[in-house]
This record gives sequence, C-alpha cells and structure tokens, in this order.
Amino acid sequence: MERAMLGVSLRDQIRNEEIRRRTRVTDKAQRVAKLKWQWAGHIAWRTDGRWGLKVLEWRPRIGKRSVGRPSTRATGDIRRVAGSRWSQAAQDRVLWNSLRKTYAQQWTSIG
Repeated sequence: MERAMLGVSLRDQIRNEEIRRRTRVTDKAQRVAKLKWQWAGHIAWRTDGRWGLKVLEWRPRIGKRSVGRPSTRATGDIRRVAGSRWSQAAQDRVLWNSLRKTYAQQWTSIG
C-alpha cells in the first residue's frame, strides 16, 4: 500500500525502510509490540489484587500433558527479554522502559 502511495514498484529496488521514511507511516508490528509491552507493565504495576497478573502467571497442572510442543503463553516473549521474573523487573519503570525498544525489535524480527 505504501509503495502504491509513492508510485514505486518492486523493480525500483527501494527498501521498505526508505519507503516508510518517505511516507512517515509507522510500522504496525512495532506499534503492536509497544502496546503489548505497555500492557504487561500496566498489569505488573497494579497492586489492588485483581486477577490479571495471576492469570498471566497461571500454569495448569491437571491431567496429562498434550503431545508436541508446549503452547505459547502471553508472557513467553516478554520473558525472553525481561527474564523469568519480568513482573519484578517491571516495578523499576526506568529499566522497563529501556527494555521496550529491545522487545519491539526482537518481536518484529520473530514475526
């Protein structure tokens, strides 16, 4: 869509970064990653005892495990950047905000 806005085809061999610079359109994947990071920080900062953080940390242990790869959790990719104790790391807002850019870059490169 951005290429059509500029009248540029793939044959012109112009990189996506250059096209985004010209159109000033933000990368949607990075925006989604930033919002997910902020949401996780918001959940970790709440101290009123609501169930949001408990649900994110919950792991069912009933019955047999399913065959194959373990299912991914909402906090799996957050743990890769901030560590297994990500909710404690989120309490330090300066550290948490500094990790946000790293998370967005890693999240968009994964897919």
